[in-house]
Amino acid sequence: MSVPRVVIVSPALSDANNGNWQTARRWQLFLQTQCEVRIVREWPDGPLAQHDDVMLALHARRSAPAISAWAKQHQGVPTPALGVVLTGTDLYRDILSDASAQQSLDLASHLVVLQERGLEAVPAHVRARTRVIVQSTRTRRTLPKTSRHLRALMVGHLRDEKLPQTLFAAAKLIHPAEHILIDHIGAPLDDALAEQARATAQACAHYRWLGALPHEATRRRIQAAHVLVHCSRMEGGAHVVMEAVCSGTPVLASRIDGNVGMLGADYEGYFAVDDAPALAALLRRAQHEPDFLNHLHTQCALRAPLFAPQAERQALYQLVQDLLVTAPTHP
Repeated sequence: MSVPRVVIVSPALSDANNGNWQTARRWQLFLQTQCEVRIVREWPDGPLAQHDDVMLALHARRSAPAISAWAKQHQGVPTPALGVVLTGTDLYRDILSDASAQQSLDLASHLVVLQERGLEAVPAHVRARTRVIVQSTRTRRTLPKTSRHLRALMVGHLRDEKLPQTLFAAAKLIHPAEHILIDHIGAPLDDALAEQARATAQACAHYRWLGALPHEATRRRIQAAHVLVHCSRMEGGAHVVMEAVCSGTPVLASRIDGNVGMLGADYEGYFAVDDAPALAALLRRAQHEPDFLNHLHTQCALRAPLFAPQAERQALYQLVQDLLVTAPTHP
């Protein structure tokens, strides 16, 4: 029997250094022991395309041209071995109003969401075709942290969906004498937000914008921080949240479905979306109340097994096997 050929369509490749790329690369590594796998931004991408057995497309809207082309090539096949992974902007914005994203839902034989609450956002008529595959990361040891100050870290490119304005405003509510240090990692994808980050750094000695950093360097900083701050207004399932949880670093997160689906409904480190005073208050609690920070650490530790690589690997293998049942035969 020939080796199955899987193409992963990702709107972001390694140069983007974002969640879509991390998922695509991790899935390629998981599958390459059993399949021929390549990652592309656009499909068809040349002579290899005619031999692909399975497509896994990340992002219903941004990968819509590839999804449509795959469906057209397999016209007449009831379930054309097409899996579409729904991101946060898909689930909580695009599938509500964007025609190309809605068409991607209809064309897919299987849909994937990345955290348990994602199922609630999927339209009822496609829910039976939808499954949850929780993303994974390797566990890192919890590092000892100083008690002289609290180091908070936000990881997120500067774009509106990540809502860094909440962090900027919270930083301005905190006095340097409170010994709360805030680092911010993220590329300047929005010029206006980049200018706000620079202005915040100039006004607040305890806030630093570090720009974009390589993934490994970012993970080390997550591991070294007392808390990760995650301000997003929409998420499908943020990599940095699970990376913090699996590094022993508690999370202060906006109360949105994408975060609640990862951290649990009873998690006590949430603040309302765009509520800078509430974020500042949580940072102060984490600094001055060791029992609160320890409690968040315990809650995160209980969620960490959800993000084990073996579970994601097995779920991904099962998805590909299910898709291969309907794959056409190629020479």
